[in-house]
Amino acid sequence: MAGHSKWANIKHRKGRQDAKRGKLFAKLIKSIESAARTGGSDISANPTLATAIQKAKDNSVPKDNIDRAVARGAGDVDGVDYIEAFYEGYAPGGVALYVQILTDNRNRASSDVRSAFSKNGGNLGEPGSVGYLFEQKGYILVTGDEDTVMMAALEGGAEDITAEGDQWEIISSPADIQTVRSELEAAGVAIDTADVTYLPSVSVPVDEATAPKVLRLVDALEDLDDVQAVFANFDIPDEVLAGLE
Repeated sequence: MAGHSKWANIKHRKGRQDAKRGKLFAKLIKSIESAARTGGSDISANPTLATAIQKAKDNSVPKDNIDRAVARGAGDVDGVDYIEAFYEGYAPGGVALYVQILTDNRNRASSDVRSAFSKNGGNLGEPGSVGYLFEQKGYILVTGDEDTVMMAALEGGAEDITAEGDQWEIISSPADIQTVRSELEAAGVAIDTADVTYLPSVSVPVDEATAPKVLRLVDALEDLDDVQAVFANFDIPDEVLAGLE
């Protein structure tokens, strides 16, 4: 999805701010614990866990915290059995939102998500109402020389490489993201963002008046402890996004 990079950069900066408050750390730890519980503690056989651990490392989560989360997920020590779910709805302007939940209390999560939608001008939809618009992919944003990026990304199994300003958006299957990343790092390419995400198949143009309303709802959802991530299909012009940072 060309143009995703601008939003990815803003999210990365916001992530660093969240980390100072401890909110992002808590969500990353929860993701590790859930991945280990679902697929086991061997990262070579559990790409979801490998990605979750790498994302935690990228955000400076201490190694001891990561190790304890893996141990809890694997059942070596007592932990929480989290439930993953997705809520679907619309933000102002008809923007589709796909909300990933990881919770130990489905009723609480449902109530909080519903409240965030209703208080911020959105509409919670039925299951299946927008999920078909999103596909899970590995997404890597890098800065580097074209030939080097192309060769390393393709060697790692990338599906698509797109120029976006002075950066490159690299798309892979979720299972291949760590392999692609490793090839890029081995080639000396600087990794700006790397994550397994849900990319939209179509985008909705959003004007200057509607953009703050859309992002207000996204922020309200992301502030919920049970929400791991919010995926959206808005297309906000760079100059409008820059004014909202």
